[in-house]
Amino acid sequence: MAESTGERDASSSGPGPSDPRRWRALAVCLVAGFMTLLDVSIVNVALPSIKAGLHTPESDLQWVLSGYALAFGLVLIPGGRLGDARGRRAVFMAGLALFTLSSAACGAARSSTWLVIARLVQGAAGGLLSPQISALIQQMFSGRERGRAFGMFGTVVGISTAVGPLLGGLLIEVAGAQEGWRWVFYVNLPIGLVCLLLARRLLPDTPSATRVRPRDLDPVGVLLLGAGVLALLLPFVQAQQWPGNGKWLLLPVALALLTVFTLWEARCTGRRVQPVLDLALFRLRSFWLGCLMILLYFAGFTSIFFITTLFFQSGLHYSALEAGLAITPFAVGAGASAGIGGKLVHRFGRPLIAVGLTMVATGLGLTALAAHLVPGRGAGLAMAAPLLLAGLGSGLVIAPNQTLTLAEVPVPNAGSAGGSLQTSQRVGSAIGIAAVGSVFFAQLGEDSWADAYDHGLIVSVAFVVAGLVIALADVVAGRRGRGHEDRAPAPEPTRRTP
Repeated sequence: MAESTGERDASSSGPGPSDPRRWRALAVCLVAGFMTLLDVSIVNVALPSIKAGLHTPESDLQWVLSGYALAFGLVLIPGGRLGDARGRRAVFMAGLALFTLSSAACGAARSSTWLVIARLVQGAAGGLLSPQISALIQQMFSGRERGRAFGMFGTVVGISTAVGPLLGGLLIEVAGAQEGWRWVFYVNLPIGLVCLLLARRLLPDTPSATRVRPRDLDPVGVLLLGAGVLALLLPFVQAQQWPGNGKWLLLPVALALLTVFTLWEARCTGRRVQPVLDLALFRLRSFWLGCLMILLYFAGFTSIFFITTLFFQSGLHYSALEAGLAITPFAVGAGASAGIGGKLVHRFGRPLIAVGLTMVATGLGLTALAAHLVPGRGAGLAMAAPLLLAGLGSGLVIAPNQTLTLAEVPVPNAGSAGGSLQTSQRVGSAIGIAAVGSVFFAQLGEDSWADAYDHGLIVSVAFVVAGLVIALADVVAGRRGRGHEDRAPAPEPTRRTP
């Protein structure tokens, strides 16, 4: 049913399954998505340069990193819902324009406060733009082509996160350590402007979109969800900056707010106000299991770049460029396998993701072993092959999971569903960085950098293994469901009356 709805929506306005422009439209989406996701990790290697250039205190440096992720995560679900209601092309272009302008403001920053505020706006713009991409893929493609398109999007997600340190290191190497950090943001300007022009020409509008009033967009639900996600993420993103255990009291507050949000959304169903999140989506096993699995995976996946960059730059005294090059094997592996994963997902389903998760866990375990066995600056070379294996596995996780998680979602709900899936990724990233970072810094005081790195990677592997357990549970449940269908008695043939 979702497929047929998608075909009707896509064909009624703009590039659809029969229009060759859909691939050019996809290219615009992927470039914009690459730019927003790149800014999650590219700033990691620029922090020493920012600190030197703006005399930034440690607390503000933390907000340069975590403020972007926090604002990004807060806007994803409301941004997806807004695109479903008002039109995905319009919301995509608004988010892209705001992202480009805020990137210019980041590059022009004259104080750390200026930079933090600009990063918050930039993160919110990325959260507005990002869910439109998965929704537009749902709208423009169907069947195996949809799996291929999500495979390309998965390549972008994997590569943008992994290649960020390398591109940041290159820009700082070319522009100089004092002012090079500004070009980490300025590089978005020409890309954003070109994408804006092409988006206006190529992206389809949303046939189901109508002119709606702000009160029709469930403002109470947006506030409850925003407050709940903020209370959930804040203690994790500020784990290193807020001493003591008082910050964890925000977690029961988050649980209470999200419970009230769920009750409110259930009350909105069937009324004139459209809920910001259709709770019926969570009755789909493929959807809620996919969200849970990717939350755990991103907790392990993104945290490795955080501690690996620290290990290379502060522990082994690599330059920003050297640190970026050392992490590149992961990006190469993810890019090589993501397209393959997108093509194979319709054939193998969730078992393909289980294989990918096993490869990631094995690769990260071998990475920790290499860092432990090879001391000094040679560790980066020793870690290349294990990181490549982990990257190859990652390409079989992100894109196929995106395809399977959204497969049964009706196209009119694609924006809010894609926002929910990406919110799971951002929540997982925040939890993983906080947990892995806490173990890493705790060991750093008493052992060497390599030992601290080993302990941090063990926690990352634990998150990936937890995601593997969820994927295997889905495989088993799916096989049991098919077994029950096979054993069900066939309906009796209708007897003809003479």
